[in-house]
Amino acid sequence: MSERHEPRTLSRRMFMRLSAFTAAGTVLAACGGGGTPEAAPPAAEATTAPAAGEGGAAASAGAAPSQYNEAPMLAELVAQGQLPPVDERLPKNPRVIPVVEEIGEYGGTWFRAAVGPGDAGILNSRLSYENLVRWSQDGSTVVPNVAESFEINDTATEFTIKLREGMRWSDGEPFTADDFVFWYEDVLLNTDLTPSIPSWMRDPVTGEVGKLEKIDDYTIKFSFPNPYGLFIQILAGPSAGAGGNICDYPKHYLSQFHPNYVSEEELAQKTQDAGFDNWWELFGNKRNWQNPEQPHIWPWIPTRVPPDVPVVAERNPYYYKVDPEGNQLPYLDKVQFDIVENADLLNLKAVAGEIDCQFRHILWNNYPLFIDNAEQGDYRVFRWKLAEGSNCLLHPNMNHKDPVLRELFQNKNFRIALSLGIDRTQINELAYQGFGQPRQASLIPESPYFKEEHATRYAEHDPDRANQLLDEIGLTERDSEGFRLRPDGEPLTITIEYAPVFGPWRDAVQMITDQWKQIGIRAIPKEEDRTLFSQRGLAGEEMDMGVWIMDRCLTPLIEPWYFLPYQGGTPPSTAALWWQWYQSRGEQGEEPPAEVKRQYELYDLIKGASPDELPALAEEFFDNASENIWFIGTVGVLPHVGIVKNNFRNVPEEAVSDWLQQTPGNTNVEQYFKRSS
Repeated sequence: MSERHEPRTLSRRMFMRLSAFTAAGTVLAACGGGGTPEAAPPAAEATTAPAAGEGGAAASAGAAPSQYNEAPMLAELVAQGQLPPVDERLPKNPRVIPVVEEIGEYGGTWFRAAVGPGDAGILNSRLSYENLVRWSQDGSTVVPNVAESFEINDTATEFTIKLREGMRWSDGEPFTADDFVFWYEDVLLNTDLTPSIPSWMRDPVTGEVGKLEKIDDYTIKFSFPNPYGLFIQILAGPSAGAGGNICDYPKHYLSQFHPNYVSEEELAQKTQDAGFDNWWELFGNKRNWQNPEQPHIWPWIPTRVPPDVPVVAERNPYYYKVDPEGNQLPYLDKVQFDIVENADLLNLKAVAGEIDCQFRHILWNNYPLFIDNAEQGDYRVFRWKLAEGSNCLLHPNMNHKDPVLRELFQNKNFRIALSLGIDRTQINELAYQGFGQPRQASLIPESPYFKEEHATRYAEHDPDRANQLLDEIGLTERDSEGFRLRPDGEPLTITIEYAPVFGPWRDAVQMITDQWKQIGIRAIPKEEDRTLFSQRGLAGEEMDMGVWIMDRCLTPLIEPWYFLPYQGGTPPSTAALWWQWYQSRGEQGEEPPAEVKRQYELYDLIKGASPDELPALAEEFFDNASENIWFIGTVGVLPHVGIVKNNFRNVPEEAVSDWLQQTPGNTNVEQYFKRSS
């Protein structure tokens, strides 16, 4: 069995026909309804565990013939009466995951490394990509995942999701429509837990909160007043997934910490005993990947969490997926994160062969070292396609609390001058080993909205023109060292903050600060821990300029955060107050200028556009972003370097790597395995 047996897969051709990764009612309805359910794998012939190295899996020793196979460690628990048989733990229609190379072997630990304890939090996203629907490996399609199937009505205002009957949480409790109703009614609509409804759950025209209703125990329906063509694709991405995944709210567990289900006195006592002042703080603490008590539907469930190290997650005995021969996934028993202080130490572990498989934090400047040590370290060096328009992307803070810096950053000519002062060719050759392309902040060529002029606009190194623009702005006064003074006579200094986690940013930022000396701009690099960087970026007040990756550039309309002023931690804020104004429909924040308001308006129109309307709207949207240069790119279109041990198998040699595709989750990490011989 393979992916093609899953109902309602949207092909690349269909996506292109829908003007690249959006959907509208009549066209999507023409694709057919939810389709027929996947056929179950054939009954397994073996009823005893195979010898080591034979691949395959074990049925419970001495048990009646089973339709499915399971890991030996689980078979032992079944024999001891501590677990139900595997057939009872799987849903009636498990999701069948194709293997990249071969049927895997059970057992072993996936050794990885994390930059700080919090970095192991990818367990709740990239290593547990359990959305209702998922992006495919190459980012070309959306397929059912937790959902068995889905239907869209003719007007793209209703989205009916059929869940998998018999699916269970990691503690064995049923996973049903009630869990989604709990998320919607008791979390999303509770103002203590959700002070501001996220934009993805709002109608793209009116801003009205979308509705979720239970049709039956295994069917839910989302509905909106107006067409919402992007909704299914958004369900496949991190807005409806990652740390806030709507599939990760077990009602039977979390209701213990919610006032709708617990008396005021009991909840107050629980809150006090846990050391919190408010019940929603307790709820957030319990609904957290670092709480090993919370059930999940992930392939591996955290069992050792910070502050304890290393961080460990162990296989979920109720995981709902199988391989084509009926072996319950995952193959690997555990995932272990060794905690290191920085990316440099992580890369040294990779070179030494101490990491089984990892792309995250593998730095470009070590590429020759990886190649030279591959044989000794017993690993392969992979290169996936990064959906990054720019790896080192500058985020000028246009809502800075300093009124002088705020005015300068809001001046488009100032931003253009800073861009023209960057020698991208030098940065590419020295920091990126020549593997990237000097370019502006723009989409990658594989995106259907890509324009070459967007990649080259204001991207040439022209210090003469940059100096002219700065003079025209009025920054003509300089200090004794030749650096420009602010209009108030104070030294003009821009601090560039970065956490060196996803690229050679230390080198790139240092080169930028050196290059800006030619245009009289004093810039100071400031390296930070990622947690501090994220906090400062999200606050949106004191950071002059931050650095982050410009990912999301293949399917950009799902989360177009690099094409409009935005508030965030990673990526850091470029305009926290403007974004608050947009999110609150003008009730909070600060009203932005006309060109920014138009960009926000365009995004709302895009979310609900028909296939005929979308191309023109998208073109204007990306043209505006290019012309206004709210972000400043440097080098992009890079491959994603990864280290994969030679015995670590079923890792595809080609894949798209992006946050929107939750990479490596889109490569089906549950079918990775360690070959014993």
